[in-house]
Amino acid sequence: MSKRAVEALLEFEEVHLFLRGIVPLIGYRWTTVAYERGERFAGESKYPLKKMISFAFDGITSFSIKPIRFVLNIGLLISAFSFVMLFWTLIEKFVGTTVPGWTSLMVSVWMLGGIQLICLGVIGEYVGKIYGETKKRPKFFIERTII
Repeated sequence: MSKRAVEALLEFEEVHLFLRGIVPLIGYRWTTVAYERGERFAGESKYPLKKMISFAFDGITSFSIKPIRFVLNIGLLISAFSFVMLFWTLIEKFVGTTVPGWTSLMVSVWMLGGIQLICLGVIGEYVGKIYGETKKRPKFFIERTII
């Protein structure tokens, strides 16, 4: 990295820097260096699947609140489905093919599960916004000054 890019990188005040995501955020020109890597001839990789999954999770959570929004959307979907379940269980109750208590149990389980996920998603949105603010990422980088 150039000195200018390193200086821009030093402006990030985060404790846990996810460098593979932050370096492209700097926005300076970059290129790749292609090379052929030979097979490992001694030992085993010190980067097992568990570490790779952890690394991927760090990358996702460092730059996105989409997992939180996914939970919110699942909650909305389950709540909508609970209304369908309400009508279906009421029809089954009036037809007489249910056991006593089954209708209220089914509707309450689906409805409360959906409401809980919606609440978690809303709280998560707030936490995600707080998390983004506490990173104190620079809003821009000055590539060069003319004067």
